[in-house]
Amino acid sequence: MDWLQLIVLSLVQGLTEFLPISSSAHLILVPVVTSWTDQGLAFDVALHVGTLSAVILYFRHDLVRMTLGWGRSLQTRQLNEDARLAWAIIFATIPVGLAGITLNSWIATELRSPVVMAFSLIGFGLLLAYADWGNKGVRTENQMTWKDVLFIALAQALALIPGTSRSGITITAALLMGLSREAAARFSFLLSIPVITLAGMLEILGLVESDHPVDWQALFWGALFSGISAYLCIHYFLVFIQRLGMQPFVAYRVLLGILLLYFFW
Repeated sequence: MDWLQLIVLSLVQGLTEFLPISSSAHLILVPVVTSWTDQGLAFDVALHVGTLSAVILYFRHDLVRMTLGWGRSLQTRQLNEDARLAWAIIFATIPVGLAGITLNSWIATELRSPVVMAFSLIGFGLLLAYADWGNKGVRTENQMTWKDVLFIALAQALALIPGTSRSGITITAALLMGLSREAAARFSFLLSIPVITLAGMLEILGLVESDHPVDWQALFWGALFSGISAYLCIHYFLVFIQRLGMQPFVAYRVLLGILLLYFFW
């Protein structure tokens, strides 16, 4: 792997992991416009380590409060805002975890095609446009009800469909339940922590069973570049959506979906 390939793949992963535009669709397109060979499972693990480190670092203060509140809730059986948010993230991860365990092989063989990704990009993109258009939501992530959490949790399971975008579908669901744009994005980013962790663990299991040589230098730089780009993406995305909303990302999704249909249908 040369430096150009390493940097491009790292930036693609770091940026698209958290933007509502589908990282899987972009990773499909990269080989189309280049002659690069597959980067390998070890490099995928490194990229996930980078993005996971970025979101943990960005929300470190929130995570400390949530962890302490969650720990106290186990002892006192009482929930403050931080404990409720921690439990909400745990509960919201269960549906996608169960769906991933039971449907992952079928999805990988039956749905992982550029055409499916294209229709998912366009369809769920238009749903995001509807949820965001004229959004008047003012509630924060700490004001969610358990009904809200269940709805977002079920929506997150749809992210297993290639092209859906995990961040896109969870932000859409949160907006539909009346959260503000910033609160919807923040909760989506916090939800990514257990999901990225679970996905990384699955990749690590596959890596352990593999006997391919590992380029540790490439892994280090890949994790670093993806982590930096992901951290900046989170920060500026939260600023951007307060001013312009989600419509620019909707337009991008639709155009990307049309591009995939042009190349593969």
